[in-house]
Amino acid sequence: MIKSLNTLFVTMFGLGKIPKIPGTFGSLATIIILYIFFHILNLSSNSVLIFLIIIFIFSFLAVANHIKDSENKDPKEVIIDEFIGQSIPVYLYEISHGTEKSSDEAIIFYGLCFILFRFFDIAKPFPVSYFDKNFKNSFGVIMDDVCAGFYVVLSLICFMVLGSYLI
Repeated sequence: MIKSLNTLFVTMFGLGKIPKIPGTFGSLATIIILYIFFHILNLSSNSVLIFLIIIFIFSFLAVANHIKDSENKDPKEVIIDEFIGQSIPVYLYEISHGTEKSSDEAIIFYGLCFILFRFFDIAKPFPVSYFDKNFKNSFGVIMDDVCAGFYVVLSLICFMVLGSYLI
């Protein structure tokens, strides 16, 4: 029972079992979930942050339990790490815009975050590749996606700075 619940958690309720591009589906599901939280349910950023922190902390244990008897220490079906990494730029966007949030602008921004996150998660620039190659445990599984999420944030900041000089 506990093993089944753990598998449901790390695969985002079975979404990770999709045979083709499960990480992309996990990232897309994350975008949809966070859009619902912020723009349909109008949850406070503090509530969402507490939820994300709980997911982040529990993920280390859940992923470790899922991979402990497996030779593959970063199986494709484990996509909770995509949820964590994809949440970083979206959450930071939402808190940077306070209470005045345009749903249309958010959809565009979420889409951009999705594309950039998938790019960095697949391309694995340093330090994403460092965590992916050197830590064959739950820490490596999660931290490579955290780094990819922060690359998205850094890229968006660079785009905004460059845009302010060009306009």
